[in-house]
Amino acid sequence: MGRIFIGLGVILALLIVTAAGWYYRPWSEYSPAEIQAATADAALADTFRDMGEVFPFRTIHAGENGESLARQTRNDTVRFELDGQERDITDWLGASGSTGLMVLHNGRVVHEEYLLGSTPETLHTSWSVGKSFVATLVAMALHEGRISSLDQTAEMFAPQLGGTPYGQTTLRHLLMMSAGVDFNEDYSAPDSDIRRLFLGANIWGRNIDDMVAEVERDRAPGEDLHYVSANTHVLSAVVRGVYDAPLAQIVEDRIWTPIGMTSDANWNQNIPGENGQAIGYCCLNATLEDYARFGQFYLQDGVWNGERLVPEGWVEMATRPNADFQEPDYAEAPYPMRGYGLHFWVPENYDGEYFMAGVYGQYVWVDTRRNIVIARTAADTQWGARTPESLAAMRALAAHYGDPIAGEAAMSEEGVSETEDAAEAVDAGDE
Repeated sequence: MGRIFIGLGVILALLIVTAAGWYYRPWSEYSPAEIQAATADAALADTFRDMGEVFPFRTIHAGENGESLARQTRNDTVRFELDGQERDITDWLGASGSTGLMVLHNGRVVHEEYLLGSTPETLHTSWSVGKSFVATLVAMALHEGRISSLDQTAEMFAPQLGGTPYGQTTLRHLLMMSAGVDFNEDYSAPDSDIRRLFLGANIWGRNIDDMVAEVERDRAPGEDLHYVSANTHVLSAVVRGVYDAPLAQIVEDRIWTPIGMTSDANWNQNIPGENGQAIGYCCLNATLEDYARFGQFYLQDGVWNGERLVPEGWVEMATRPNADFQEPDYAEAPYPMRGYGLHFWVPENYDGEYFMAGVYGQYVWVDTRRNIVIARTAADTQWGARTPESLAAMRALAAHYGDPIAGEAAMSEEGVSETEDAAEAVDAGDE
């Protein structure tokens, strides 16, 4: 009997050692233990400016043509009103765990701040702001004639998804976040699909294409707004198929070099080395200035140094609702105070405004009426509840630094018509 207990003890000890080895992975620079420690609330500000220490990545190199944005920095004190109370931008930045704020007016930096240890060289993580970069690559492939129409299906470019619900979904419905799939995006729910996707990629090192291929459909696509990160990963698989290259290399070739980004960046992937697969629904890491430059590229209608890089009409279509159910004031709108376009958000009562957004309070805000771009990074654990304050703060910054506006009229019928015309131009595959 004693030998049995000894044997069981040895087996238990081996299991504990094996589990501890897997968790801490002393042979590797990345481990589940590091991920667990780095994602604790108190560590987020440090983690978000050094994601390469926690997750593997592939570098995005800046080209030789990079040139810093011109500066006329003022850093004025800007106040705004919310719920009948006057607030200060400085208070908002502090309370929301902001790590950086940059405002551009007519392409010049007029406000620039770095907080919580960040610097101009810090690579801030994008979270879902990266989704807008992936959508832009789809638009660039359309412009180049590599994609004929947004009504083509994902499996036409990503054969690994052939015969699956995602493979049979059109690029348009993926971009609209209207894929009709059964997917729970609740970040706080321990058994949600987004947590399984994230943990599967980053803890277990699973092939992310394989995981999204398992997602089922539970309703017809094109019927409602249902924000699903897996949709964007499918689009990243499409882009990889179109260009036959890793996502980071495509970003470097199609975005970073052409618009003159000034600093190297990186995109996180699931495992180290050449076999790692980019986490396509998030996880770009770049400087605050390069995020702002990307917003300026959109403010300039996808034209940089006189060269059009996306189809004419793309920016108009991507940054406006394409269906009633995407409107912020839709009766059954699922996301308070905001609606959606093609991987870009629109605020309530939008009028020439749109934004890219990521969890924990990452924003790139564009106000076309005032010629304003705002890039803001943060580690805000209350980012959802703080949405009204954040939108009010960015509108106040735009109003303070931007061109004067005679009126604040809502979008006219003429504007809706222009959006429809833009959609037709994009579908034609402008080359």
